[in-house]
Parts: sequence; C-alpha cells; structure tokens
Amino acid sequence: MLSLLFYIYTVIELTFFFILSVLAWVLLLPFDKPRRVIHELSRCICMAFWYPPFTWKRRIKGLENIDKSKSYVIAINHNSMADILALYFLPLNFRWVSKREVFRIPYVGQLLTIHGDIAIDRKDGRNAMRKVTEQGKMWIGRGVSIAMFPEGTRSKSGEVGRFKQGAFALAKDAGVEILPVVMHGTRDIIKKNYLVNWRNVLSISVLPPISTEQIASMEVSEVAEMTHKMMCEEYEKIRK
Repeated sequence: MLSLLFYIYTVIELTFFFILSVLAWVLLLPFDKPRRVIHELSRCICMAFWYPPFTWKRRIKGLENIDKSKSYVIAINHNSMADILALYFLPLNFRWVSKREVFRIPYVGQLLTIHGDIAIDRKDGRNAMRKVTEQGKMWIGRGVSIAMFPEGTRSKSGEVGRFKQGAFALAKDAGVEILPVVMHGTRDIIKKNYLVNWRNVLSISVLPPISTEQIASMEVSEVAEMTHKMMCEEYEKIRK
C-alpha cells in the first residue's frame, strides 16, 4: 500500500513540475540560454523524489571537489534509471547524453527535450559521437557540464563495466576536466516485485577532477582506463 501511495505521489509531483518546466521553456528560453531555470525545476523533481521517504539514507561526499564556475564532462557509473535522479544532488547545471529510446517515455522524454539533453542512436556510433561532440561543445560553451555513462548501458552485475571512449574524447576535444562520480544503492530502490525498498541507502562519491593538462598529455584510451580504475577502487570502498 505504501509503495502504491509513493508511485501516485511521484506521478503528481512529476506532473506539477512538468507543467512549470513547459512554462519556463516557453517564457524564458530566449533569455536563459544555459536553461538554468529549467535545470533547477528538474532538480526539484528529483529532490521531491528522494526526500519524502524518511527511512532512506543518503551518504554524499566529495562535493568540495566541484568548482561551480567550471564546466565538466561528468563520468558516472550506471546501475539504474535512478542514477539520473541522484546526480541532481550535485550543484552543477548539466545536460545528459542519453539513448533516444528514453526520449519516448511519456513525461520523461518531453522533460529531457525541454531540458536540452542530447539524444543519441547507439546503433550508429559514428553519428552518435559526432552529435555528442557538436552539442556537447555547444553546451560547454554556455557554461554547462555534460553528464555521461561511460559504460554505455546499465551494469547487469552491479560491477563497474568497461568504459567506452566517448566521454573522454569529448573532454579532450572541448578542453574541460573530467569529474568522476561513483554511485551505489540506486539499483536497490525498487525490488523485483515493484515494491519500494524503504531501507535503501544511496551513496554518492565525487572524486577529484582529472585536469585538462593531464587529459591533454594522454591518449583518450589512457584517460578512460585511468578514470575506470579510480572509479572501480572507489566503488569497492563504498560497497564495503
């Protein structure tokens, strides 16, 4: 019963902020190129999801590693759709790179479009990377960060999978730092029977960014490997 009430609450709050986001998009788009207002409304949606269940615990560390005046390519391990909601705990204005299938989900797809997120076709790797580079550099030029899952898809095992090179190629090409973010606990929020796990613990660890100088001095594959190692080590620490 409690799980059903939570789902109903989630739909209501999503509908409310969806309407506000559409209004902000229509009224403010010419004056707010970085779409800060729409991003803050998206943050409200996510915070309204995380805060009501008072039994959920959150452990967030490393926020001091973030410079709000900078743009980053944010690299996040991927365990579930809840990773997207959890990243809004970071005090940054960012755009997602997401598979185009997500943009077909009612409400969610429209919100992603309004937010300015980048839809890619994972079956067409060359055009997908070109789109990520072009639109990613456009948003970075507006002072916005780009959030990507280097694994390319959700981990089925719960381990941090192999990294593709797209996020690191973008950081190198755009001349921005990479901000590694490690999450644990997002895959356990909803049980297999669709009941809410009221004892869930969400852990988020923001690692020190990889500098532009370091990225420039290395091959893209080397940067990807180094970031993967850092995130795997932190993931094991969080799990233990």
